[in-house]
Parts: sequence; structure tokens; C-alpha cells
Amino acid sequence: MELAEALPYEDFGGEGQVLHFCHANGYPPGAYRALLTGLSAGYHVLAMHMRPLWPGSQPDAISDWRPLASDLVRFLDQQGLSSVVGWGHSMGAVTTLRLALRQPERFQALVLIDPVLFPKRYTYLWELIYRLGLGYRLHPLAGSALRRRGTFDSQAAMLANYRRKAVFRYMSDAALQDYIEALGCPLPGGRVELCYSSSWEARIYITGLRADLELWRDLPQLKPPLLIIRGAASDTFWEVTGRLVLRQLPSARVITIPEASHLVALERPLEIMAAAREQGFLPTIANYSTPRLTV
Repeated sequence: MELAEALPYEDFGGEGQVLHFCHANGYPPGAYRALLTGLSAGYHVLAMHMRPLWPGSQPDAISDWRPLASDLVRFLDQQGLSSVVGWGHSMGAVTTLRLALRQPERFQALVLIDPVLFPKRYTYLWELIYRLGLGYRLHPLAGSALRRRGTFDSQAAMLANYRRKAVFRYMSDAALQDYIEALGCPLPGGRVELCYSSSWEARIYITGLRADLELWRDLPQLKPPLLIIRGAASDTFWEVTGRLVLRQLPSARVITIPEASHLVALERPLEIMAAAREQGFLPTIANYSTPRLTV
């Protein structure tokens, strides 16, 4: 994609203040339909397609996640946006945080859902693994991503296959359907293929963590208010990581949603909106019933 070309995005509607949402690795914006249409009750919700969804983009073009934040700058500039409300999940949460540390004027506030952020010792370890060329072999998710089935006879067959996977155990049928519709691109004859390539998914996995020391270094200077929402069963943003964030940035807030995993953004959209409202990060959204939350 040429630099002058407009970056693709999805508009989930709403009026007023712009809320930008950055999606996770392997989860296109449409997968978050329940959450993003809910947020559009109080905001104009936009979601840029991140680099793995661009036509013709090459996985080898990145060696860490810094370019993803530069892509977000480019998108906001193309749309003439500044001082937006920044939301993100997983890879998208880290991308939003990285840009907020570089250019805090871009955001009024941040809501990061289960960001891919680990204690610093894991960053050092992964850097060694990456430099030894062992990333694809040793990352617990990269190999499975490369082996993932890429086509299905129908959307219904894809849904039935995914419904059996343990990773989606907390997702409702409606949420899983949204994910299937976002991820499955139609082929002739009713077949579908994954819109998000396995090579890109694996590349994102192995290039994560590599630039995270700068996030920890700069976190105490973060200016926009920060709320982090995690799933209690998350294998990506641990309780200990939350404590480390609060030690670095005492003004931040970390909320845990029970019976939810790293995919909490798709599993518990109402609870996420309720948590954000209770913490003062969604002042214009209707008052949802209060779920069981822990700090």
C-alpha cells in the first residue's frame, strides 16, 4: 500500500466525540460489533484496519510493533483527527498506548483491553529468542497460527468448527457469529477463507514484546487518563503486570472481569462498558447493570 493511499477503516456510527478502536491480532474490527455499536451510543466510533488487513501488505516489513503506532498516526492525520478517545484490544491496546506515550495530545483518554504487556524480564528473554532465530519455533501461538485451516465449505461449517475450540468457550453464539462474519471472506460457491492471513498472524506474534522496554520506561510520564480492563483468565495481561503498571503509574486503574479470558472484549462487551462508565471513562453511555468486578 502506497504511503499516500488512504488507510481502510470501519465506521460504526454514532455522533459527537470520536472514539478510535484498535483491534487485536487476528480479530478484524467487525468481530467487536457488540462492543463498538454499544459505544456508538455516546461516541462516533471508528476502527482502522491494522496493517495485516491491508491488501498486499508484507509480514516481513516489520520486525517489531513500532510501525503499527506510526500507521495509527497516519490514519488519524488522514482523517484530520486529534484528541480522540483511544480504545484498543491486545495488539491494538499496545499500539494505542505506544502512540499516547509518543504523542499524548492525540488522546483524551485511554481504555486498553487486555494489552499484550509482560514484565520486563520476559522482554529480555524474548529478544534473545528472536535474535537466535527461534521465534517461530518457540512462540506458543506462532506455530499453531501457521497450521491454521484457511478455508471452509461454508460460513456455517466455519462456525461449527470454531464453536468446538476451547479458546472461544466464554463467547456467546452471537459474538462468535460476529467474529466468523468479520474473519471469513466469501469465495465462489459459498466457501469462505480467512481474511487475516496466518503468515501475518504468526509474524505479529513473534515480533511482539521486542520494543516493550520503552513502554515500561515511559509509562510514568503517560498524560492521558488510563484504564486497563483484563479478563480474570487472561494469559496475556497477568495480575502481576497490573500491579507493576500501578507501581509505575499510580493514577492508572486496572479492572478484572470474572469468567473472561484474553478475548474479554468479545466475551463481555456489556461488562466492559459498565466498568468503563463506573470508572468515569464513558460518561455519556447509558447506565448498564453493574457486573461483578475486581480491582
